[in-house]
Amino acid sequence: MPETDLPPRVAPSGAQFLAAQASPEFQELRSRLRRFVFPMTAFFLLWYGLYVVLGAFAHDLMATKVFGNVNVGLLLGLGQFVTTFVITGIYVRFANRELDPRAAAIRAELEGDAQ
Repeated sequence: MPETDLPPRVAPSGAQFLAAQASPEFQELRSRLRRFVFPMTAFFLLWYGLYVVLGAFAHDLMATKVFGNVNVGLLLGLGQFVTTFVITGIYVRFANRELDPRAAAIRAELEGDAQ
């Protein structure tokens, strides 16, 4: 159907948004998000903190050559970037599988009530 044939959208009211926010479906969505984000954030902050502490206090360890001019500190620093990309990929996969379908269902229900 072309866009011109669609009925005009009516925005949900504030009361409808509050009701959706209080719904068990929305609370489950928030709970799933928190159960993923908080542990993953804690893991990354601990990993980053370890890297900083080792850089500040374990000079000999960080300066240990692995091969050529590459040392442990450089590998751990590059590991920070790799970890960031891996966590991002894991989150995208989690959001696509777990969060987005639930959010779409809540949105469809909310927008369906508004029409």
